[in-house]
Amino acid sequence: MISAIEQRLCFELEARKAKGLHRVLRTQSDRLIDFCSNDYLGVVHDRLIDAPEGRSLASGATGSRLISGNSILAEEAEHMLASFYRAPSALLFNSGYDANLGFFSSIPRRGDTIVYDELCHASIRDGIRLSFAKSYSFAHNDLAALRAKLDRIQGQVFIAVESVYSMDGDQAPLVELIEVCRRSGAALVVDEAHASGIFGEGGCGLVGALGLETEVFGRVHTFGKAFGCHGAVVVSSAAVREYLINFARSFIYTTALPPQAIASIMCAHTLKPQLEERRRNLQRNIELFLDNARTEGLDLRLIPSTTQIQSLLVGGNMQAKKLASALVASGFDVRPILSPTVPKGAERLRLCLHSFNSADEIGGLVKAITEVDHA
Repeated sequence: MISAIEQRLCFELEARKAKGLHRVLRTQSDRLIDFCSNDYLGVVHDRLIDAPEGRSLASGATGSRLISGNSILAEEAEHMLASFYRAPSALLFNSGYDANLGFFSSIPRRGDTIVYDELCHASIRDGIRLSFAKSYSFAHNDLAALRAKLDRIQGQVFIAVESVYSMDGDQAPLVELIEVCRRSGAALVVDEAHASGIFGEGGCGLVGALGLETEVFGRVHTFGKAFGCHGAVVVSSAAVREYLINFARSFIYTTALPPQAIASIMCAHTLKPQLEERRRNLQRNIELFLDNARTEGLDLRLIPSTTQIQSLLVGGNMQAKKLASALVASGFDVRPILSPTVPKGAERLRLCLHSFNSADEIGGLVKAITEVDHA
């Protein structure tokens, strides 16, 4: 017999299905050409990360970092990551979600204010929701709107942005944001999830590529995308690291990353020689995709982006799902992004380009989209 609670859940699920919002899990198929994963440089695709030779590493950490889960390996990794990202200090988290949740729920305090770009990731917004600070959004990449918000705010302000936005693929105006922070005294916090591994020397991110490390209060780098492993790190000052250890609940109250995962993070950050050519290949593929899109007249439906994330606006959940299904049937693994994940009317296909996609695959994808549109 189904309980009253389960009846309520089923009713809400049926309502979501009726609106075309129902989510289901899908596995990636080796038969399909990958245009949906965040494995931008093919680290997972080509199995570039192996177990360290001669080291037998535990599969679990046995506890939180503050109990039994700390290790010399974890501290070695944090020293390495601080150096790699040219920061005074680094603290590992189990995921980018945990890192943003821990940072924004603990560092901004009562009496502070967080001003965040309206397209910031859900993990940032959930961290803000748990904070005692006030919060306001500002229109995406709109510096005038940001300044107008700051003019009405007193006390310590934190400005939260992504360096490369996960759904639109465009970049934050970091140089201009630094100038806003200098004038206002605000602290800039940058989520580098989709820039880590792609931009800057060795893949140190967009902040590093622009030489702005000392101007940014805190950065979050995640490893589950271009670096092909798992986990995340907050890089900032030593004081911020110590504070997070003491007050970030998503760090304190969770079992630490297993040593195997930490070793993979360290290995991924030593792949610089192999990944340099892949970064160049990725850039060539981005340019090739944009050229093909212009030739086929798809460029007007693309959100302006020069990164590996290209979003083709479709409009309507059903239409986006229909187009994605047609492309899957043609051999391309693409996924629709539906409202409310994106605003209503901005439903899209989020096309992820990779270093390993061939020119024929990219041309074939664009042609297949055009053919479905004209069918």
